[in-house]
Amino acid sequence: MHDPKAPDTTVFTARGLTKVYRMGEVEVHALRGVDLDLYSGELVVLLGPSGSGKSLLLRALADLDPHAGEVRLDGVACSAMPAPQWRRRVVLVAAESQGGHARVGAHFPPGFDPAQLAAVDLPPAALDWEVVRCSTGERQRLALLRALALQPAALLLDEPTGNLDAGSCAAVEALIAAYRHAHAAAVLWVSHDARQAARVAQRCLTLHDGRFMAGVPAAEAPA
Repeated sequence: MHDPKAPDTTVFTARGLTKVYRMGEVEVHALRGVDLDLYSGELVVLLGPSGSGKSLLLRALADLDPHAGEVRLDGVACSAMPAPQWRRRVVLVAAESQGGHARVGAHFPPGFDPAQLAAVDLPPAALDWEVVRCSTGERQRLALLRALALQPAALLLDEPTGNLDAGSCAAVEALIAAYRHAHAAAVLWVSHDARQAARVAQRCLTLHDGRFMAGVPAAEAPA
């Protein structure tokens, strides 16, 4: 379990995150020196148009893609930590869940309590389902539970409710709120829904063309 920190403690930082790649003859500057600070127990919603670099930023923070710049968790640089350890402490839940096992339960750690599935409106029997029978929304909810089972200190969410109905969306929002309060986790949540941002976030950041435009209170998030 991540040790609780004071609510104003900076636990997750990024400095100068830069991502450049080529598309044929064109050099694409996807991230342009992004700086970020997340506080203990804070939920920040990341807004911005499609193609602005939001998903690439999450992947860089999780150390899943090559990039320049530095990311630190509790003062420890990503470069100083073995990659598997970093990815257990800084966990990305992608917009589309990918899994290598045929059965749902094989994706969860030993000792996982099936009763926890109720938090995302799924039955305990879901652990015995074949992954191929799961809808996109069910896979999203299962991926979130799998991520939380690792008890990460920083949680990176790429539109975790994008394929959910209103009831399941509310359940996921409540689960994430309960987790960050209980574990003092820092959460960065990509969303295209300004109303959702107003419900869940302490701050909103807007990414445009690989740069942060501004941070605004959730209540003032642009539609």
